[in-house]
Amino acid sequence: MATEDLNPEQMSEEQLRAAYEAEIKRIRVEQVLLENVVTLINLGMRRTGLMQGTEDERDPEQVTVAVDSVRALLPLIERIAPEQLQPIREALSQLQLAFVQSSTQGSVAGAPATPAAPEAEDTPPKPGEPGPAQSSGRLWVPGQ
Repeated sequence: MATEDLNPEQMSEEQLRAAYEAEIKRIRVEQVLLENVVTLINLGMRRTGLMQGTEDERDPEQVTVAVDSVRALLPLIERIAPEQLQPIREALSQLQLAFVQSSTQGSVAGAPATPAAPEAEDTPPKPGEPGPAQSSGRLWVPGQ
């Protein structure tokens, strides 16, 4: 009987260690990185509190950490798994939209939301300067 066929409770410590070592040899860092990115996005979505049954998990700070973490990893993902970059960017965009939606719903429900932006002036921004949405910090701009 092969070690892989045994139930972990039936394996000796030595067999467990050997199975663990075999698994570690097989796993690639790229796999772990991609799994962690997916986990960050999924946890971030839960922390928006928008999914049914997650209302009590709403935590805007955790969503911000998830978004910032995934954004920081995008250049690395582009290098190691370029075929996964577009789906991850799409998921990240959905998370960012959900964050904005949860912030809006939170302020309607009386929960603290992001502070209101000052009234926009009627004068358009000068060329090369950010517009009112971008300068308020509420607009996500790729690469920034």
